[in-house]
Amino acid sequence: MAFIRRRWFQIFLSGLVLLYLVEKAVITTNNPNFIPSVILLGSFLVPVTFVTYLYENLPDWEDLLPPMAICFLWGGVAGTVIAGNLEYDVFKALGFLPMLGVGLIEESAKLIFPLMYYLQGRHRSLTAGILLGTASGMGFAALETMGYSFVSLLESKGNLVVLDGVLLARGLFSPAGHAAWTGLVCAVMWRQRNQVGHNTLLNWQVVKAFLTAVLLHALWDIFNSTGRDTSIEFIILEILSLSVAYTSISLLNKQVREAQLPFQ
Repeated sequence: MAFIRRRWFQIFLSGLVLLYLVEKAVITTNNPNFIPSVILLGSFLVPVTFVTYLYENLPDWEDLLPPMAICFLWGGVAGTVIAGNLEYDVFKALGFLPMLGVGLIEESAKLIFPLMYYLQGRHRSLTAGILLGTASGMGFAALETMGYSFVSLLESKGNLVVLDGVLLARGLFSPAGHAAWTGLVCAVMWRQRNQVGHNTLLNWQVVKAFLTAVLLHALWDIFNSTGRDTSIEFIILEILSLSVAYTSISLLNKQVREAQLPFQ
């Protein structure tokens, strides 16, 4: 039961309790003023928990909390705003290429703040790359979930069950989505710089990691936006989506295991 003393578990448990209490207040009082708190808590609970989990399980050789907070908050805001504006024209069309465009835009936008720290050169460990990348990805995911949750609440005319479904689905899969994709790219970027000895943004390994993240992102969007008219289509698309999620989190986990080795 040692995990009970871990910060990530305490954050997750206390967040669940607060979320339950706020939703109970909405139901009991029928007061819509509590709904923004439901969306805020539900959107940030898993992202904050996951980033805390990684921080506690990776070697702490640098003072990373301030840059992590900046990447999470400002990186998430900048990423969603920039991506939202650039995607306006992309969403006018349907098909595979537009989804690749969305993946390219969002994966680039999430890298803005981690890249600032990368070019600054103060935080050079593989741990720093993973934490700054996943923090930016999770900040993006949390804010994106807030948007989807608000829209679902409006479309369902205030149905809390629909809102909870969106928060649950997006929360559970966020570590295997935005966090894994941005974390992977930043991990490879930081590791390549340590191996080569200088900034390596155009290194083939970095480019390959970025293209992998864009492709996984595009496949995830395609499988989750395709119509599911029959039970067979539903099963196939769910399996494909889970395969993308498993591949994404496995690639990030590989980087985490390497960071846990000495002298990374």
